[in-house]
Amino acid sequence: MAATWTPDSWTRAEARQLPTYPDAAALAAATDQLASFPPLVFAGEARNLTADLADVAAGKAFLLQGGDCAESFAEFHPNTIRDTFRVILQMAVVLTFASKLPVVKLGRMAGQFAKPRSADLEDVGGVELPSYRGDIVNDIAFTPEGRAPDPQRMIRAYSQSAATLNLLRAFASGGYANLHQVHRWTHDFMGRSPWAAKYEDVADRIGEALEFMAACGIDAERVPQLKATSFYTSHEALLLRYEQALTRQDSLTGDWYDTSAHFLWIGDRTRFEGSAHVEYLRGIGNPIGMKCGPSLEPDALLRMLDTLNPGRVPGRMTLITRYGHDKIEAGLPKLVRAVQREGHPVVWSCDPMHGNVVKAANGYKTRPFERILAEVRGFFAVHRAEGSFAGGIHCEMTGQNVTECTGGAVDVTEQSLADRYHTHCDPRLNAGQSLELAFLLAEMLNNEMKHRRPAEAAQAA
Repeated sequence: MAATWTPDSWTRAEARQLPTYPDAAALAAATDQLASFPPLVFAGEARNLTADLADVAAGKAFLLQGGDCAESFAEFHPNTIRDTFRVILQMAVVLTFASKLPVVKLGRMAGQFAKPRSADLEDVGGVELPSYRGDIVNDIAFTPEGRAPDPQRMIRAYSQSAATLNLLRAFASGGYANLHQVHRWTHDFMGRSPWAAKYEDVADRIGEALEFMAACGIDAERVPQLKATSFYTSHEALLLRYEQALTRQDSLTGDWYDTSAHFLWIGDRTRFEGSAHVEYLRGIGNPIGMKCGPSLEPDALLRMLDTLNPGRVPGRMTLITRYGHDKIEAGLPKLVRAVQREGHPVVWSCDPMHGNVVKAANGYKTRPFERILAEVRGFFAVHRAEGSFAGGIHCEMTGQNVTECTGGAVDVTEQSLADRYHTHCDPRLNAGQSLELAFLLAEMLNNEMKHRRPAEAAQAA
């Protein structure tokens, strides 16, 4: 890391999307308290994730990143955490079974509280108040008290993240992720939809394989990977006061790590030259991501990569593309060509959610499933044409039976959006739609691997 970097060097750069706290003393007290708390994750775990993502960059694994648009204090419940975790497990099993590739599982969980806004103020009926910036900053209730940024909310976000991580670690290593439980991961409310039935078929085949392996003397007691999994957490590094307070120097390497999550990313609104967020992220040892959309030109992307990953460490950088279903095939190729030309080792991941938001006739913000799927198809088509690896998916989803995105086999209509529209921010795929996306994605990934493996074998020969 650059010798000039310190955890607070971002304060001397241009900062956007940060709240203005009315009480500087209260802010200092909260961040000092956070700085005294134990880390939520550890440097060694972040390095393990970097190594796993290096395999993705090399085309030897696939990245599955998913979870809430924005976590909330009101909906914090162990069942909510469990249900999202098990949908991610289901999706990973489907993808691994189809592609024969390991799947790196990365949750938008245990810290995804802060949200960027298009305006600092929100007007409702002629009344202007600060915009809602996520539960870590202020309250969604449109009142002067609720919308005032409160630094004590960072303390509550830390506590909820710690509890969430504790449960996720228990699920990942305590038997819930055991492949022998693969049948039990299905949600009751999904019924016998076509995709639920297809998942049951995959689960049956996995069960048969496990029985065969057991007969050969290979079981979960001898192979721990069969009864546990690695699960990592991530969020947008938006609220820099919080991130700085949880930045620690690793005792083994001397490098700095953001211990609020294993993986942090920078969004479209804070990705610019001279950005405080870029300055902060360039100095931490965690693997990091960057959203890439229609406004990003190749030269600017290369400058960002030189700033954020000057050592060109494989697995350090994930580029998360977010174009919209009708723009990706026109906009993405120039970025892929530039990165390949300069030899930067990156993970290419597709965010098919943020560019496909529409407003339904009844006023609800939604994302049509067919547009989400069209962007994923376009993502794979571009990488096939450019000879690069379509290495990941980044989606906003939940294990709850919500009605927020239209379409899919579950057939959420615009009229049914109001039935169970619970999101604090943007619409999420529900469990059935997430599983459907996994099967459709698995088909694309399987086809991709069929083309890659003969080419790699010929190259090796």
